[in-house]
Amino acid sequence: MAQDSLLTTGWAEIQSLAGGASVRSIFSLALCLGIIALAFDYAWMLYLYARMPPGPIPLPIIGNTHLLPDTKPWIYFETLAKRYNTPVITFWIGRNPTVWICDAWAASEILDKRAGIYASRPRMVVFGELGPGQTSLVSMYYGPRWRIHRKLTHMGVGLQQVRNYLSFQNDESRLVAYNLLSTPNDFVVHLERYAASVVSIIGFGRRISSTKDPVISEVLAVMQRAAELNVPGKTFPMLLETFPILAKFPTEIAPWKHGLGARNRWGDRGRPFYYALAEEAAANPEQPQCYAKKVFDEAPKYDLSREEIASLNGSLFGAGSDTSSSTLITFFLACTAFPEALPAAWEELDRVIGSNRSPSMDDEPNLPYIKAFVKEVFRWRSVAIIGGQPHAPIQEDTYKGWLIPKGTWIQGNIWAIHRNERDFPEPDRFNPSRYLKDSPDSRPFPNERGYMTFGWGRRVCSGQGLAEQGTFITIARLLWGFRIEKARDAAGNEIPVDIFDYTNGLNMRPNPFECQIHPRSVKIRETIKREGEEADRRLAVYDGETKYTFNQYKKGGQ
Repeated sequence: MAQDSLLTTGWAEIQSLAGGASVRSIFSLALCLGIIALAFDYAWMLYLYARMPPGPIPLPIIGNTHLLPDTKPWIYFETLAKRYNTPVITFWIGRNPTVWICDAWAASEILDKRAGIYASRPRMVVFGELGPGQTSLVSMYYGPRWRIHRKLTHMGVGLQQVRNYLSFQNDESRLVAYNLLSTPNDFVVHLERYAASVVSIIGFGRRISSTKDPVISEVLAVMQRAAELNVPGKTFPMLLETFPILAKFPTEIAPWKHGLGARNRWGDRGRPFYYALAEEAAANPEQPQCYAKKVFDEAPKYDLSREEIASLNGSLFGAGSDTSSSTLITFFLACTAFPEALPAAWEELDRVIGSNRSPSMDDEPNLPYIKAFVKEVFRWRSVAIIGGQPHAPIQEDTYKGWLIPKGTWIQGNIWAIHRNERDFPEPDRFNPSRYLKDSPDSRPFPNERGYMTFGWGRRVCSGQGLAEQGTFITIARLLWGFRIEKARDAAGNEIPVDIFDYTNGLNMRPNPFECQIHPRSVKIRETIKREGEEADRRLAVYDGETKYTFNQYKKGGQ
């Protein structure tokens, strides 16, 4: 028995040793295979690095993500382009190369002249897979569904529709001037109300008459927060673009995903706010004809889902209100910082318009300096500072002999493009003369507009015409009506403004600043008051209320 016991014990020890050796062997094998896979993967990265546009050499797995600055990466990419003396650079986000275009002529050659190739989107984890994804025109891959969404969007804000909105857009602009007479220090909220009201009338047939309407504070706050998060970075959530595998973890055990995810947003928060607004407008027979009604009429024909209806209406409303108001806030900053640009505007307006009426779109051909002024606003500090969402080629391409693989993340760096001293001498100086014909400050540019604020090719902003029309009307009217000057402290000294103090979002706007706003004359003040009261009466046809607020859905209400 003792011998049998000894044999049994010995055999167990042998099995134990063998098992341990097996585990170690498996672990060693797995480690070796992992190292080999990593080596092959890094060799492939280096192969692409050698063939693609120049840029910093990537590290295994993390690429160049560790080099990203904490804020305003567009400035860093501009610096890289100058360092490598190249119009385009390659920067690796994890294992994926991204191409940043920092030159207007390169952007035109790649994104405009080859629009058919660069009409799609790359894989986007945060804004795509964990965001609206393939239900939104903004993030949708190029194809038949995208063309349907583009067609439906043009039904709302296409160039053929824009002139139909001129009357109420003009009246809303008159109200901005009227409101500035009584509360000039609230110029930001007046501009936000104006922009939100215009797109609300277009989208839902209802104007926003009060600066205290929760739509202004709630929706714009969410839009600006989303813009801040959707910027290349080395912190969450954008770190998910470097490590996409982290997006696979269940939200319950992944704090870095909190607030993200289509299921979370649609299922847990109830019916989306924008769908509710659209449904409310479409179901109201007394509501004026609006975009929401058109979308619901077309929904059966194109088999639109609730998410798609919400996205179509939300993109029009959210993006239109945020970008337009931000552009006009930049206008106020430019006037405050560069008073030397104003006398020529006043001279032209006084000569062409006088003081008995304010400017309108019909005056545009006779106001070349004002047109130049508006163009300089669009160029000087463009809102969509990295050109909106990235493009991606649908096939492999080359530029100047450099490889651009299919599906590569392609971003236009508007900051660098609009600050290139070859095209815009003294780029940080606000100088409308650079857009005047035969001006010594004028330089050639690859497109007729002279700026690339609204993007390129088939992905150009659908609302460009609406934004340009409204911005011209409003800037012309405010230049005609007011002196916009530096504020003064208690001792009477001018308070300086910082022309670089902008938010860190995909859609940037000036951080709060002070200025003085006064009517240019008693007669002009009387005209502003009369036109504002008349505009308010005409806009009354769009009066109405909604029972929904964004915070209901943000907090999970139905």
